[in-house]
Formats: sequence, structure tokens, C-alpha cells
Amino acid sequence: MPLDRSPLRRRSRPAPAQAPVPVHLAAAGAADPPTLLTAHGCWYPCADPGGEHVAYICDRAGVPQLWSGPARGGEAHVLDADPDPVTEVSWSPDGRWIAYTSAPGGGEHTRVLVVRPDGTGRRVLAGAEPGASAHLGSWTRDGTALAVTVAQPSAGTSAHSGPGHLPEDTAPALPAGPAGAAWTDRDGHATLLGPADRAAAGQYGTGPPHLAPAPSPAADGAPATSGGLATYLLDPDGTQAPVLLFSEAGAASLRVCDIGAEGRFVLLRRGPRGRREALLLDTASGRTAFRLPVADGDPWIGRFSADSRTLWLRSDADREFAALLRARLDEDGALQDLSVAAERHEAALDLLSLPDHGGWALLAWNVHGASELESVGLPATSADDGLGPHHRSALPHEVVTRMAPVGRGGLFAALSGSRRRPGIWDLTGDFAPVRTGWSARDEDAAPPGRPPVSPVPLRCRARDGLMLGGWYYRAPERAPGRPAPCVIHLHGGPEEQERPVFSPLYHELLTRGMDVFAPDVRGSSGWGRSFVDADLGTGRFAAIDDVADCAAHVVALGHADPLRLAVMGRSYGGYLTMASLVWHPGLFRTGVAVCGMSDLATFFAGTEPWIAQSAAAKYGHPERDRDLLRALSPMSRIDQLRAPVLAVHGEHDTNVPPTESEQFVRAARERGVPAELLTLRNEGHEFLRADNRRLYRRAAADWLEQHLGSAAPPLT
Repeated sequence: MPLDRSPLRRRSRPAPAQAPVPVHLAAAGAADPPTLLTAHGCWYPCADPGGEHVAYICDRAGVPQLWSGPARGGEAHVLDADPDPVTEVSWSPDGRWIAYTSAPGGGEHTRVLVVRPDGTGRRVLAGAEPGASAHLGSWTRDGTALAVTVAQPSAGTSAHSGPGHLPEDTAPALPAGPAGAAWTDRDGHATLLGPADRAAAGQYGTGPPHLAPAPSPAADGAPATSGGLATYLLDPDGTQAPVLLFSEAGAASLRVCDIGAEGRFVLLRRGPRGRREALLLDTASGRTAFRLPVADGDPWIGRFSADSRTLWLRSDADREFAALLRARLDEDGALQDLSVAAERHEAALDLLSLPDHGGWALLAWNVHGASELESVGLPATSADDGLGPHHRSALPHEVVTRMAPVGRGGLFAALSGSRRRPGIWDLTGDFAPVRTGWSARDEDAAPPGRPPVSPVPLRCRARDGLMLGGWYYRAPERAPGRPAPCVIHLHGGPEEQERPVFSPLYHELLTRGMDVFAPDVRGSSGWGRSFVDADLGTGRFAAIDDVADCAAHVVALGHADPLRLAVMGRSYGGYLTMASLVWHPGLFRTGVAVCGMSDLATFFAGTEPWIAQSAAAKYGHPERDRDLLRALSPMSRIDQLRAPVLAVHGEHDTNVPPTESEQFVRAARERGVPAELLTLRNEGHEFLRADNRRLYRRAAADWLEQHLGSAAPPLT
């Protein structure tokens, strides 16, 4: 029976005009699609309250869709057969609904839907309006309401208005000069890495976690009128009106991560990249109790205890690596004490998951790219100290991507490894991990006779002394000591991290006889917060040089042929690819730039408002830092381009608009440099459809093979 004090029933203020309007859809049914892939991935598990069934995302039909299957044995079935890719899943605590996020047309504008576990009652809760976008938040503990975040365009203007659509009164002031404290002022402590500061970096993070004043929530019942993000509580049954929780003009991100047992306290995550923070919202008074810096990465930053007197957070406040923090609260939500509950030396807390009862927590630690998983007992009351027994689980894959606790001891985890497709495993109890029956078998990861390659970790030193990391993939059957054509592949973010997970793209390149070195240049996560901040401001020029230094290192080791080097990357890695080709024109024979920014000014003018707001904290403000952004833009040095380039872009990408690739290719052709553009239909910033992914990796491999294969033969 629903709690009488649920916020949806306790607060009767009228909903703002911009509140989401639910849209009922035709029943999707539970029949499997006619064509299913043998080699497929399963990820993002979420179990029902009893642990009998698991909802998850699977691309078995060629596109990520919502599926459900028995937890232990039995056939799985698809719950939504629409071709729109699904990105997140959440089962309601009362077991009556499954909420999920999908991306119509594969683009960046997402919507939140719910469906009954039997596939009936499917409806769009938020994001149904043209141009709207919505993101999944937390359920109330009784399952009567779901929090969602919606993007609200500026009143009376288009979604794209002005340079980067950043309100002057909300954008951070970032200097265009050398990178300094203003670029890294997240919580008063930051170390810029380089030869002069390496010793100081070792002293980082010795102080207590830092607190700062909190911003005010939206006025009671008042809609945001200047654009931004807003969070609402929505009733999936449609019997209660939406309730506005919080709104912020010019917001970079906003998500409801948890709602306390009686609905009074709400945990929000907000802020731009590199400056994320947790907000504790008191819905009874409308005030925010405090805010605390939290780590980038997984948006689900923490949860309340069962009595809402303790808040557990994944945070890197005043420390290099994210740890588990414990915030003790009084009955009004005011902070009484903040302490570190669990941390590791030079390893970050990557994922945090707690069941509703709050008796134990699951911690996934990032140890130089690989995962270590442990469960810990939590104190029964806020007055208790210390954590209970620790238990570490052996993993059949290298990386944990999602954890789904069940009941008092059950656990389903999404795992990914360098030689295995992403799958879901039952890690309950002390028994060996068991692969669920609906996850692909390990032997189906690649065609027979073409086994995946496991990478080896590789460290190299940049020209300014900063140590870089990464993973090197050696083409099979290549004789030791024989240099190979090598592709330097650059991840996105830039705060992402290269991790040892199965990559069909790498597998395609390796089977064509090309090695792959996938480094973490400065700005990447996984190596400490100061490493993430090392590319801020003019530090981005050093990140471009890191790419060249990585290439020089694998040549010096004898792994790579200096005459057959290529550079390739996606998103920010696509930007670095273009930048490397024009800053180091004699180093690479060719490049493949995927969804990259070629001109930071046009990127800010064309991207989504909330993305522009977040990117300004990383790259600079499009007005105040225009000279720096111009100097960092590959288009500003297009006359230096010498190597042929292939650009790839999704037609519905509103994160990095396709015009970024188009203008780079056009400018290259005007200067007589061979350049091609591959546009993938029905895709956004991520390529999610099996046929498009196959087309992309084969086109990229063909291009690289064509241009690297024409060089002198490898040395013997």
C-alpha cells in the first residue's frame, strides 16, 4: 500500500506549464524479434524486488532494446521491440513497472518510458514533445512515483541561441591564459601535473572533505523561464499530477539519484564536467541542506540509508581518487559529520550500489582500468561506526559496468572483458560466478578461428615528464621484434578511460594485421583527479603533444613501424585526431576522425545548451575565451593538413553536430588533401545499431588498410 507521506500525495502545489505530458503507446507484446544475433551483448541489469526476473538492455536484435528474463534459467523476451535504442533501465521497488530511457532515431534527445513486466501498459512519461529530452531518475522507495529530468528550452527563443547558448550570469569565468587555479577550482584543491609539480602531486588530498554553500531550488511551483534542466516526480499510473522538485537555468547536468524513505529528502547530482556536486534537497521546506563535490563518471553517486539519517556518497572531494564517504544527518537533514568510510591507494571507487534496506553496499574499484568488486556491511544506525565484513568476488571479466543487488544477498552484475562480449552474471553468495542463460557465450565473441586479443598495459612518459598509460594490442601471428602498422586510438570524454573491454573495432583492425595502441592522454580518468585536470586551459596543447609522444614511444619500443602510423578517435578523440594531424603533420600517414569537433566556436554554437554549459568548464567560454578556443581548433591550422582523412558522423548527432566533420572534410578537399565523409543514418553521437556499427568499423579498417598498406614493408 502506498505510503501516505509520499511527496506525490503530500504536496499539492500545481505543476508548471512545462511539466511532461504522458503519452500512451500501443502494447509492444512479448514476442521475440524474427532475427536474432548469436554474438550479442547484454548490459545494465535491474532485478525485480524478489530477484526472480531481471530487466536489461540487449542488442540481440541488432539494436539495444529492453529485455527481461528469469533470473536463473528460462527464456528471455523483448519488452519493447521499437527500433529506438534503450540506454538505461530501472525496475520499480513495488515491482509493478519497469522504467527505461530510449533515444528516438538514435539521437541525443532521449525520452523516459514505463512498461509493465508483461509488456503491457507501455507509455512515454517524459520527452514525448518534439525537441524535448528527458533522463531517468530514482524511484520513490514505495514505487509510487519516478523522478525524471527534462530539458527546458529558453522561453521565446530557439534551443540554439547565442554563442554556445550560455547565459552570461551562469557561465563560469575561465581564463584564456596559462592553466591555473581558476581552471581547477572545484573544491579549493587541485594540482596541475607537469615536471615542476610532480612532487607536490604526491601530497594531494590530505585534507578533510570540503563543504560549500548550496544554491537555492526553484521557487515553489514556479517553472523555469530562462531554459535549463528541471526534475519532476511523475506518477506512472497517471492518477497524480507531476510535482516539480528542482530546476536550474543554464544547468549542465541534473539528476535525482535517490529519494529518502518517506520522500522528504532528495539526493541530486548537478554541475558541469569536472565540477559535479551532490545536493541534499529538503522537499518539505524547499531548501538545500548542503552540497559536496563528487566524482565524474557514473551518475548514480549515492543513496540514503533506510532511515535517511545517513547518506553514502561516491566522492573525490579533496582527494585524488573517489572514495566512499559517509554523511551523518540530523532529523532535518543538516550535516552532523562527514567521514571517509572506504578508500584505496591509487584506485578510484568506480561504481556504488546499495539495496533499499541499506544493510550492505557493493563497491567496484577501478584499478588502472580493471575492476575489483567487493561487498561491505553497513552500520545498522547512524550512531554505529565502521563497516562490516568485506567480501571480494572473483570476476570472469576484467570490468564491471553495472551492479544490481537483490534482497539480502543476491547480485547480478554486467561484466565486460577484452575477450568476451558484455554479459550479465549471477554473483550471488560464495559460489563461482554463473553466466545468465541469455548472455552470449564467450566462444561466440568472435568468428571461429579469429580469437580476440588480450591487450597488455603500457606506460610512457610525455615530453614534459608526465607519465601516461594505456593498452597495447598486438596483431595475432606477428613475429616478435617485427614492427607493425599501428593505429593510435583515442577515447572520448576527454574524461573517459581506456579499459580492457571487448572492442569489435580493435578486433577488425587486428585481423587486418594492424596493431592498436589505446592510450590515456592527460585529461583521462582513472589516474587521479589531477591527471584529469592536466589538460585544462592551455594544457590542451600538451594533450595534443601526448598523442605524438605515444606514437614515438611505441616506435622506440620496436612495436610500431614509423612509416605506417595512423591516428583515430571518437568524440573528443575525434577532435584529438584532427588536432594531431594538423599539429604533427609529418607523423601520421592517415587519420579517422569520428564525431569530432573541428572548430570549438562552431561546436559551442551548434551543440545542446546543457552540453555547452558543461563543456565550457572543460575547454573555455565561447566568448571570454574565444582566442584560446580558436588557437585550439584544428580548423585554425587546416593549412598544415597533409595526411588523408576519413570522417565519420551520425546524422542525428546534436552533441557534436555533423557540420563539424563536414567543414573539416570540405576544407581538406579544397586544399587537395584526400578526404571522405561517412554519414551513418539513424545514429546520434553513439553508434548503437548493429548494421551501422559493422559498416563503420569495416569502412574505417578499409581506409586504414588502404593508406597504411602502401608504405614500405615492415622491417625484419
